[in-house]
Amino acid sequence: MHKTVNMPGLSEKELNGCRTMLALLSAEDLLALNDTVTNRLICVESPKEAIEAILAYSQSAEELLKRRRVHRDVIFKYLAKEGVVVPPNSEKHQLVKRTLELWSSGNVVQKIQNDTSVSHSEGPDGLADLTALGTEFCQWFFRLLNSLNPATGQPIQEWGPQHFWGDVRLQLLSQAGEQQRDEYHGAELVCQRLGALVWEEKLVFCPNLEHSGLKCLSTPHGLVLVAVAGTIHRENVCLGIFEQVFGLIRNPLDGNRWKIKFVHLKIKGQFGREQLPMVTYDSNDLLQLFTK
Repeated sequence: MHKTVNMPGLSEKELNGCRTMLALLSAEDLLALNDTVTNRLICVESPKEAIEAILAYSQSAEELLKRRRVHRDVIFKYLAKEGVVVPPNSEKHQLVKRTLELWSSGNVVQKIQNDTSVSHSEGPDGLADLTALGTEFCQWFFRLLNSLNPATGQPIQEWGPQHFWGDVRLQLLSQAGEQQRDEYHGAELVCQRLGALVWEEKLVFCPNLEHSGLKCLSTPHGLVLVAVAGTIHRENVCLGIFEQVFGLIRNPLDGNRWKIKFVHLKIKGQFGREQLPMVTYDSNDLLQLFTK
């Protein structure tokens, strides 16, 4: 069996990222890529062995990403899984550049524990950096939610009502064609409805966590509001955009962990694909969503 050799050209983050991306390739593409990268000198018997051989003999992450067998759609899907939103019509060289930036930025957030706890050292209330908290929460939430979609190739994580307050409220507004508004109450029902968007309708939510795609604020009563915009995909087709607002409150009886108290989700079927989706709510709008 082939043993992995970490080439000096790939950092630990690049190795982990490439490994995740290569797992999205078909067995045929992996074996062909192994033959190309190793010049047919390494014989492998499984996709897993092929991935390790490819990583061991690739001189750089950029070289590997530019290989013909590493398809554009695979890189796009990887970025979506990592919560990075790019225009759906991006060319491969643009996706390669964005992926390399992601791996070199130091912003790859480690997986948050499934208890939704978010730790910060800035202050005892954890609110010194709302943007950091909002970013970390969104990366955790959408990775958890998207794992329910079999097409993402991710292992299903512990999605469940334990992440919500018992009296949580979900408002779902769909503007794809006719406008439709629905409301759901209770942790079980809210959890099931959100999960069904991904599990049954096969959607993938890709949040835009940069610049105008994320907005966070807190109230004197301990409520933190996190608003995020992004794109919605099915397979490799971009269906539209979403704008989602979460109301988070700590639970002092459960390790002071953040739990979801309110969710407001708005889905639109069409948008200008040359621009990244952005949060349209101002601070007063956000407060009014949950104080009506």
